[in-house]
Amino acid sequence: MQYKRILLKLSGEALMGKRQYGIDPERLSEYAQEIKQITDQGVEVAIVIGGGNIFRGVAGASRGMDRVQGDHMGMLATVINGLALQSALEDEDIPTRLQSAIKINEVAEPFIRRKAIRHLEKGRVVIFGGGTGNPYFTTDSAAVLRAIEIGADVILKGTRVDGIYSGDPEKDHEATKFDFISFDDVLKKGLKVMDTTAFTLSQENQLPIIVFDMNTKGNLVKVVAGEKIGTKVNL
Repeated sequence: MQYKRILLKLSGEALMGKRQYGIDPERLSEYAQEIKQITDQGVEVAIVIGGGNIFRGVAGASRGMDRVQGDHMGMLATVINGLALQSALEDEDIPTRLQSAIKINEVAEPFIRRKAIRHLEKGRVVIFGGGTGNPYFTTDSAAVLRAIEIGADVILKGTRVDGIYSGDPEKDHEATKFDFISFDDVLKKGLKVMDTTAFTLSQENQLPIIVFDMNTKGNLVKVVAGEKIGTKVNL
């Protein structure tokens, strides 16, 4: 394996599978099996998961809800997704810990950096829920922040698209895919990889990002092994 310690970023929407909302148990099981393949090879795995399949703070604010209140609801949604993913991973006999930036001691440990690193060193998958614990920050920002804190080698952003394109491949059939692209070129071309705060933080800390299709079986193993899957963003 090319990477020893990774942070896997999953969107909440990814957990819906073919549903319109909520959590698809089959999709969760598929993800757990993919993750097991790399943990069995000694890769240390941390995960940040979104909450868009349950509630999105920005969407709530656009309909008149207080943004701070909406973001707190979104953070709680990520904890729900984290619990669901934890259950699926444990069904595959993968030892897992859920840490939350919001204190919910009955269901998750509080986020403690040293404790998270110790879990990883012992071969446990660590799921980070609750975003950053602060409103106005996305789970992309939480993913980059946690990746830097635990010393991850790379951020793997699992999406339903097989990489970064010059345009939206679902709308623009002439959009071309990049195998490699620099942080500067992403900014110059105005491509949407992550929100600006998260992307800038990753760039400043020289933390590479790989965007790949998580829904294609075997892709996660190939990416961690160093195969040219998806798009790699580097300096």
